[in-house]
Amino acid sequence: MLSHRSTEDDEQLCTKRYVVEFIGEEVGHDVKSLKNVGDVLEKLTAENELLEEQMLTESGPVPLKLSSALTAAEEVMASLKVLLQRERTLSNTLQQHLQGAQPWVARLGQTLGQVDTIDRHMKYLQCLQRIEDLSDSIQQYLMTNGVWEAITAVRTMASLDMGLKESGCTHLQFFLRETLRFWHRIVKDRLAGDFKEVLTLLHWPLISPSTQSMAHPANVQEINNQLDLLAGQLLSLQTSDDVISEKWLAPHSGMPQAAPLSLPIQIMLLPLSKRFRYHFTGNRQTNSLNKPEWYLTQVLMWMGNSSDFMEKIQHIMDRAGTNGNARVELCRGLLSLAQEKLASDIPRLLHDDDLFCHLVDEILQFEKELRGTYNYPATLPGALHILLDEATLRKWLTVEKTRAMEKVDTMLLSEGAWRSQYRDISNMDELDELKAPACAETFMTLLSVITERYRSLPCSRAQLRFLELQRDLVDDFRIRLTQVMKEESRCPLGARYGAVLNAANYISTVLADWADNVFFLQLQQAAVSLGEEEDSGGILSGLGMVEVGSLFEDLLVLLERLRGDMMSRLLDAVMRDVKEKAQAYRQGGWLSLPSQCDQATMSLSSSACPMMLCLRDHLLNLQQLLCVPLFQTTWQGLAYQMDTFLYEEVILYNNFNEGGAAQIQFDMTRNLFPLFGHYSKRPENFFKRVKEACIILSLNVGSALLLRDLLGDAVEEWITLDEEEPMGGGEGNPSPESALNELGVYLLPPSDVLSLLNLRVSWPGQ
Repeated sequence: MLSHRSTEDDEQLCTKRYVVEFIGEEVGHDVKSLKNVGDVLEKLTAENELLEEQMLTESGPVPLKLSSALTAAEEVMASLKVLLQRERTLSNTLQQHLQGAQPWVARLGQTLGQVDTIDRHMKYLQCLQRIEDLSDSIQQYLMTNGVWEAITAVRTMASLDMGLKESGCTHLQFFLRETLRFWHRIVKDRLAGDFKEVLTLLHWPLISPSTQSMAHPANVQEINNQLDLLAGQLLSLQTSDDVISEKWLAPHSGMPQAAPLSLPIQIMLLPLSKRFRYHFTGNRQTNSLNKPEWYLTQVLMWMGNSSDFMEKIQHIMDRAGTNGNARVELCRGLLSLAQEKLASDIPRLLHDDDLFCHLVDEILQFEKELRGTYNYPATLPGALHILLDEATLRKWLTVEKTRAMEKVDTMLLSEGAWRSQYRDISNMDELDELKAPACAETFMTLLSVITERYRSLPCSRAQLRFLELQRDLVDDFRIRLTQVMKEESRCPLGARYGAVLNAANYISTVLADWADNVFFLQLQQAAVSLGEEEDSGGILSGLGMVEVGSLFEDLLVLLERLRGDMMSRLLDAVMRDVKEKAQAYRQGGWLSLPSQCDQATMSLSSSACPMMLCLRDHLLNLQQLLCVPLFQTTWQGLAYQMDTFLYEEVILYNNFNEGGAAQIQFDMTRNLFPLFGHYSKRPENFFKRVKEACIILSLNVGSALLLRDLLGDAVEEWITLDEEEPMGGGEGNPSPESALNELGVYLLPPSDVLSLLNLRVSWPGQ
C-alpha cells in the first residue's frame, strides 16, 4: 500500500515538473508573452483530440504499444512472485541453520573468551618480565659503570609507564611506578652527587659578586668537561623525572600551572633554597615581617650573580637538544622561593595596613626589576600573581582607597592647597598654562601612581577593580570641589573660586587624555569583553559607562557641568559689575553731541570710562586668575555678552544724531575693540552686531536714504506677497542682502537694519 502511494506521488511530482517546464518554454518570464496563452491552449487541445482518436482507433500504433507493455508487465509480475517465493524458502532454511549452529557459536565464544583471557595474562606476564629485565639491566649497567645505558633503560621503563597509563591494571601500574621511582632515584642520586661535587669545585652557588672573582682550579678544563657530561646525563634522565614526580613548582592560588624545572637546575637550586630557608624562616632576625625587601632583594642578587654561570649550562642544554632557557629556569626556581615566602607572610599582614602597604610596595618594585633588569619573560607568572588572591586583592583595594582619601583630606586642608605650585617660578609658562592648584595636581599625581601600581597586574578583571576605585576617587573629589565652589559662590571673582574652576578644568583635561591612552583603551576593550562573556554588562554598568563611550565618559560630563555652571556664575558677576558702571553711558545724550567735523579730536565718552576701566580690570584679573583655555573661553563669552548688551540696551535703546553716531563708533572701534585686541588679532569679529550697527548709524545721509528706501520697498513687497522668501529688489535694483553685504553688514537682517536707520535723526527736513 505504501509502495503504491509512493508511486502515485512520484507520478504527480513528475507531472507537475513537466507542466512547469512546458510553461517556462512556451511562455517564459516575459509578462508580455502571456498574450500567447490562447494559441498554446488551442495547440494543446488539438493534440489532445488527436491522441484520443488514436486511442479509439483499433488499428492505430498506440494500442498495439499499450498491449505489448501490459503483456511485459504481467510477465515481470509473474517472475517477481517466483523470486519472492524463493526468497521465503531460503530465509526459512537460513533460520533453521542458525538455530542449529547456535550451540556451536556459544561454545566458540566461550573458547575465544578463554583465549583472550590467556592472551591478556600472557601480556601481563610479559610486561612483568619486561620490567624485571629492565631492572636487571639497570642494575648490571650501574655495577659496570654504564651510566648512559642505565639512563636509556630508565627512559624505556618511563615510556612503558606512560603506555600503561590508560589501562585498567592498577596493580601493574603501581608496581611499575614504584620500580621506576626506585631506579630513577638511584641513578639520579648517583649523578646528583657527582654533579654537586663538580659545582662545588666551580664555586657554585655564586652567592655574592666576590664568589665570581675567586680563582679557578688548575684542572678547570677537566672539571668543565665533567660538568658537561653530568649535566647532559641529568638532562637525559628528565623524561623519567617528569613521569614520577609532581610539578616541581606547586602553583599558588591564582597562579598558572608551571612546567617542571630541568634536573640540573633543580640540583643547582638546592644550596640556594637551603640558604633561603635558613635565613628567612624560623626565629632568625633576618626573618622579619616588616622587612620583605630583605628576601626579595636577596633573590634578585642571586639571579644577577648567577647570570654568567648559567651561560655554561645553556650551552650544555643546547647541545643536548633541550628546549629551555637555563637562566630563566633558575629565575623560576628562585622566584618560587619568594612566592612561597610571600604566600606564607601575606595572611599574617592582612590586619596591619602599614605592613601590608609596605609589602605591596616591595612586591611591585621586585616585579619591576624582575621584568626590566633581569628580562624575566612576561608570559611567566611573577610575584604579582600572589596579590590576585581574593582576600589579598580586596585588602589592597581597601588600603589604596583609605590611604588616598586620607591624602586628599590632608592636602585640601593644607595652606597652599589652592595655589599653583609654579606661581613663584619664573619661565614656567608652559607648566603653568593650566594653572592647576596644588590640590588638583597632587590628586591627579595620586591617581597616576595608583595606575602605575596596578598597570602590571596580569589580570584584566583585577585592573578594572582598581579603575573603579579611581573613578570613585575622582567623583569624590568632584563633590568636594562642588562644595568649595558653593562656599565661594558669594565671591565668584575671588582667587579660590578661580582655583576651583582651574582644578575642575585640569582634572577634566587629564582624564580626557587618559581616555585616549593605549592602556586605558585596552582596559576599556577588556571591560566590554568581560561584560559580553557574563551576558549581564555588570562590569560596564559598575563602571558607569557604555560601550561607545570612554572609561571616563560620565565623569567628564559631570566635570563639564560643574565647569559650565562656574563659568556662568563668573560671567554673570562680571556683567553685573560692568552693567552697573555702564548706566550713565547707556543713558548718554546721543542726540545732542556735536558732529565729528566740529571737534578737533575725538575722545572716549566720559560716561564710558567707568565701564571700560571696569571691563579692563576684570579682563586683567581673569587672565591672572584662570588658566589659558578657561580664560580664552571666558573673554570670548564676555565679548559675546557685551556685544548683546551694547546692541540691545545702548544702541537700540537710544536715538542718534550724526555726532552721536560718530561718537559711539569711535567708542567701540577705537576703545572697546582694542581692549580685546590683546587676546585676538581681530577682536571686532566678536562684536559683529555692534560693529554692523555702527556701520549703519555712520552712513552718510544719501546712502542711508537710498538704503532705507530699498529696505522699505522690499519689506512692503514681502508683506504684500506674504511669502517666506528672501526679499528681492525691484527690477534693476539690487537685493537688500547684496546691498547690505556691500556695506559690510552680514549678520543683521534687513528688518533690524531698517530699525537702526529709523534711530537716526539727522535726515533732511528734520
